[in-house]
Amino acid sequence: MGSVTAVTHPAVAELLERSHRLGADRRNTNYAGGNASAKGEVIDPVTQQPVELLWVKGSGGDLATLTEDGLAVLRLDRVRALVDVYPGVEREDEMVAAFDYCLHGKGGAAPSIDTAMHALVDAPHVDHLHPDAGIAIATAADGEALTKEIFGDRVVWVPWRRPGFQLGLDIAEIHRANPDAIGVILGGHGITAWGATSDECERNSLDIIHTAQRYIDEHGAAEPFGAVIDGYEPLPEPERRARAAALFPLLRGLASTDARMVGHYTDSPEVLDFVSREKHPALAALGTSCPDHFLRTKVRPLVLDLPPTAPLEQVEERLRELHAAYREDYRAYYERYADADSPPMRGADPAIVLVPGVGMFSFGSDKQTARVAGEFYVNAINVMRGAEALSTYAPIDEREKFRIEYWALEEAKLRRRPKPKPLATRIAFVTGAASGIGKAIAERAAAEGACVVVADRDGDGARAVADSLGSRDVAIAVQADVTDEDAVREALVEATLAFGGVDLVVNNAGLSISKPLLETTVDDWDVQHDVMAKGSFLVSREAARILLAQDMGGDIVYVVSKNAVFAGPANLAYGAAKADQAHQVRLLAAELGEHGIRVNGVNPDAVVRGSGIFAGGWGAQRAATYGVPESELGQFYAQRTLLKKEVLPEHVAAAVFALTAGDLSHTTGLLVPVDAGVAAAFLR
Repeated sequence: MGSVTAVTHPAVAELLERSHRLGADRRNTNYAGGNASAKGEVIDPVTQQPVELLWVKGSGGDLATLTEDGLAVLRLDRVRALVDVYPGVEREDEMVAAFDYCLHGKGGAAPSIDTAMHALVDAPHVDHLHPDAGIAIATAADGEALTKEIFGDRVVWVPWRRPGFQLGLDIAEIHRANPDAIGVILGGHGITAWGATSDECERNSLDIIHTAQRYIDEHGAAEPFGAVIDGYEPLPEPERRARAAALFPLLRGLASTDARMVGHYTDSPEVLDFVSREKHPALAALGTSCPDHFLRTKVRPLVLDLPPTAPLEQVEERLRELHAAYREDYRAYYERYADADSPPMRGADPAIVLVPGVGMFSFGSDKQTARVAGEFYVNAINVMRGAEALSTYAPIDEREKFRIEYWALEEAKLRRRPKPKPLATRIAFVTGAASGIGKAIAERAAAEGACVVVADRDGDGARAVADSLGSRDVAIAVQADVTDEDAVREALVEATLAFGGVDLVVNNAGLSISKPLLETTVDDWDVQHDVMAKGSFLVSREAARILLAQDMGGDIVYVVSKNAVFAGPANLAYGAAKADQAHQVRLLAAELGEHGIRVNGVNPDAVVRGSGIFAGGWGAQRAATYGVPESELGQFYAQRTLLKKEVLPEHVAAAVFALTAGDLSHTTGLLVPVDAGVAAAFLR
């Protein structure tokens, strides 16, 4: 048997390069949308005979970041042989499972529903894309006539058909019958192009996209969405941002009625213009058309019908009314089209909320999903603009949307998703998170699936931690002095605008100055109480406003200290401030419990390694107090514990996780020691 060593085939290398170029420009195709393929010959390692393969982007991948592992690899002869056993359009879904019997070797990624299109079109290279300009033609009421007018015989119109084996057969026949054609416009959907070489295929794809856009630009109406509605103009940026922050927690709570969601806010020019125009209510009600779009954005958005200058209380009340109506309408939509084989209704809350003068709020099971849903709706706005500029926007009908939204194949894709992590959909706000315990808590929260706001007075340090956790879909940094009321408020505004609100607030910011009573100055007393007692109060108060508006419960956790209950030497100001924090836990647990907000604390001790407090002078002071070298302070503390173990930042983070991950859902007002056992600090 010949060698089976993996070597990238030249056709694969070209395919990946083409995919990256096309996917890098979201005007060509949306995130994770569309696919590209190449065909080529290899030597079968078993038979030592030539065999023709199809490499095609697998299910769920993104063209811009596609890797060789993200390609499905199939035997072309076997895929094409499926034509002979195809049972007809009513049973075409069965063909997806048949692709598994066509895989070459391990087969790579799971084949997508579009695999037949790429295999059956007799061209070496094929692109299927979702460009805004192409979909604008595809969703125009007279799209077929426009296609003929714009492209002549070079591009052929294909009436709407749900993606699948039959669509692949249809396009293959068009390719065979139109040898001079470079591609097709897929009604209601997108474009497909082909070429004899990878470069020719890419040129043809871009030719269709650019020609369509140029025609829209040269022949389209100047204001396709109509005139600006009086009073619906965008608010100035500071006012817009403030109104968005005020509304976001309420909207997130409403959008999370069936399942907790993370949010994303968009105030791009496209969005603000659309929601200011007279046609936006009617167009939004029609919904999106491209399957990739409405699978992310739902069948239609929720649209506020009040101007941006309306009183906040009136807006909030109207949003509640519109949300209730949206849920009723969505249930009616489901019941109109569902049959005995349909999957259960997944949730009746909107994924997109449009607020005139303010922008768009999008929601998803994680930040990336929420962000991408918003990006897709911007794509949809561009599509509507292009279609209305030339004709009338006419998306696929509602029944077809339901068939795709509740398609058994889409349901199977959802079931293949990994189980969510314990803190998925939770938004954590951690103060003092640039180092030590706060950093460890931020790292643990992110590892367990939370979106994390890394808050610290040290802005550079906070940014370094946030960057280490991942992209802005995972973590952001905010610079904030917790003693400053305005800074605290602004930090939580930033958290809200980034993710939609907060769920898990950790009061960790702190410092310590170790002095005997007679050497303790008023400044020593004030700074420690300002940071820990006052700072925790300010953060908890502002966070509680958001938690109450969301109406989803939540957690507030105080990082207190063993010193809140243990009376040690030369420690009056620090111990008193920590005792204040400990009682805040009890007081807030009593006050906020009726709202489902749990307030707990942890009492760590002697967390020397990685600690900003100990590195900032506290370690030297405590070492002097106990008469040991500073380098041995951690071991000194460990030896005085019952367990004889040193406490590390990750141990405190583990306690915070245990309090907030769900297993202790009925616990509030608790202070958990994380001190390796200090009998004098036992709670009584």
